[in-house]
Amino acid sequence: MCGIVGYVGNEQAAPLLLEGLSKLEYRGYDSAGVAVYDPSTGLSVHKAKGRLAVLDKMLDGGRSVPGRVGVGHTRWATHGAPSDVNSHPQISRSGRIAVVHNGIIENYAELKDFLQGQGVPFTSETDTEVVAQLVEYFCEHDGVDILEAVGRCLRRIEGAYALGILCADAPDQIIAVRKDSPLILGYGDGCSFLASDVTALIRHTRRVGYMDDGEVAVLTKDGIQCYNHLMQPVEKEISYVDWEIDAAEKGGYEHFMFKEIMEQPQAIRRAVGPRIRDGEVFFEDFALSDDYLRQVKKIYIVACGSSYHVGMVGKYNLERILRVPVEVALASEFRYMDPIVDGATLVIVISQSGETLDTMAALREAKRLGAKILSLVNVVGSSIARESDQVLYTWAGPEIAVATTKGYSTQLVVLDLFGLHMARVLGTIDAETCRAILEEMLRLPEKMEAVLENKDAIQYYASQYFNHNSVFFIGRNVDYAMGLEGSLKLKEISYIHSEAYASGELKHGTISLIEEGTLVVALGTYARLFDKAMSNIVEVKARGGDVLALTTEDHGQEMAKVANGVVTIPNTHPMLLPSLGVVPLQLFAYYVALMRGCDIDKPRNLAKSVTVE
Repeated sequence: MCGIVGYVGNEQAAPLLLEGLSKLEYRGYDSAGVAVYDPSTGLSVHKAKGRLAVLDKMLDGGRSVPGRVGVGHTRWATHGAPSDVNSHPQISRSGRIAVVHNGIIENYAELKDFLQGQGVPFTSETDTEVVAQLVEYFCEHDGVDILEAVGRCLRRIEGAYALGILCADAPDQIIAVRKDSPLILGYGDGCSFLASDVTALIRHTRRVGYMDDGEVAVLTKDGIQCYNHLMQPVEKEISYVDWEIDAAEKGGYEHFMFKEIMEQPQAIRRAVGPRIRDGEVFFEDFALSDDYLRQVKKIYIVACGSSYHVGMVGKYNLERILRVPVEVALASEFRYMDPIVDGATLVIVISQSGETLDTMAALREAKRLGAKILSLVNVVGSSIARESDQVLYTWAGPEIAVATTKGYSTQLVVLDLFGLHMARVLGTIDAETCRAILEEMLRLPEKMEAVLENKDAIQYYASQYFNHNSVFFIGRNVDYAMGLEGSLKLKEISYIHSEAYASGELKHGTISLIEEGTLVVALGTYARLFDKAMSNIVEVKARGGDVLALTTEDHGQEMAKVANGVVTIPNTHPMLLPSLGVVPLQLFAYYVALMRGCDIDKPRNLAKSVTVE
């Protein structure tokens, strides 16, 4: 939710800032801006409403802006509508201080009233301007330097925020602040970087540091000094990013989303292969002991969006093999539902970015109540990973498209792996059955590749149905959970109204919405309930609906007798069906959005990582 980048060094800053912002635009694309300091021109701010391309063209790729230190921002609007004025950086009234910000200052109205009472004028509707004006107020009123002024500002603002601050009075440095919103430090040779995501840094340095909550960093071309919330110096652990640059490039594909769909077999191989040894699940340095797992009486899965849908699949699979009750909770609701959590509760937190604010808040509430936290996270060193008792990384690689695909798929298999590990500990699954499932899991990439080879058929069905304005997904058990994700993919990138329902609920209201030509995507991969899936399709057809069905190869011919169109997936163990079944749903959503002319990688009003409530 908004992207921040900063640079201080010996090169011209603006081109580097714009390049970094191009890697962060998936985090927000309502507007963009940069602030750069040059001794001959002072602090200059350039910003524009719209995509980054507007700003890039305005600044001739940054070449027209001199200066070797600067900060940049790409915005997803929270306070104030998208506009040039509300774009970041926001500046103080004298123009000496520029601030870029990700997050929300919750008490901005109170602070704004105070500053206006001191005669400070405001020009924007943003909460961010309060920070710029407040820092300058402390510099002028209290006569302190910029670092002390920032410290005093932090003691008064409330909320979640990542800040990059540039001051004309200290033009050789950038001040960075982090609280509940990600910021990464980049250590270069004769230069330093700041960014919301490592993808903005990887072309220039692989040496990074992850800021902790409450930390302040001062970046200069000679290095980075970090301070804790008491402004005491701290040493940062420096990590090395080992994935290749082209992992965050399109690589010849038209869209990141399609590239990431096609990357799923390899992502599954990375997530699964090293964790299966001699027919058993192997987790290196696993901190949750067997004795602890045996005393777990309840499991909560807490997540948002697609990760929540992973949890919905997980509920069916985990309860089936563990015989332990599993509850799935939306992270945004968890704190407010007075959850029944104690020391015998394992809370599984799922987040691709590891920075989702609602999920982070739920994690902290669960820890306060005494639960242990197992997190499934893609981004190494992220906040959720660091605050968990145990983290299982999904190793999906960088995911740039806003609509997750390989992130979802790797979360799914890692959750399955954990379920099988815990089932062996509890003795609720025998070694032979576990081995058979794991062998089938190792075959998933090959079978997924077979599904992807059938993409032309899915594209054909998309061409038949892309002009529908309302679509329903129906299924039972894991098919219902899979339908939730298929429906979300379609609505978020094609803007078609789409809903997923448990098939058994059709007669409890939903069937009243089925009329002549209504598209219903019917999921019938779960063999145990295939006959019921067929019955529901007949009910839909009797009301004039068009049915596009998804089933396994074993049932394809029978399904074709009643459905208008059928897509099949290879047979696999029932626990793994959603891992294969979701791929045609992702492709269908992609091709529908493509035919409707939508901006697939950057759907309107959405951002990749939700770091505000």
